[in-house]
Amino acid sequence: MLPELTPADLHARLQRGDALQLIDVRQPDEYAYCRIEGSRLIPLGELPGRAHEIDPEVPAVLICHHGVRSMQALAYLQHRHELTNLLNLRGGIHAWSTQVDSSVAIY
Repeated sequence: MLPELTPADLHARLQRGDALQLIDVRQPDEYAYCRIEGSRLIPLGELPGRAHEIDPEVPAVLICHHGVRSMQALAYLQHRHELTNLLNLRGGIHAWSTQVDSSVAIY
């Protein structure tokens, strides 16, 4: 089973000021439409060439629309790049919008 956290868990960690990397693996047009503040866009297709941008010493939360692409990204980064600091946002930005921050657009 791959590690994940709920939107409420992520919100609590952000409120506490925990050091986290928020990595959004959606497409640029999706990211432009809505995103979690402080997240950085690294589209799923660009991960092979940009995995080095993820700091292995800081927890990284992977984000997509519903949690499927980010789970694929997590599996790829664990197996190909041996990163152990990864968490998948369960339900993606859609769950974030409906459970934590209604100001983030739903699509």
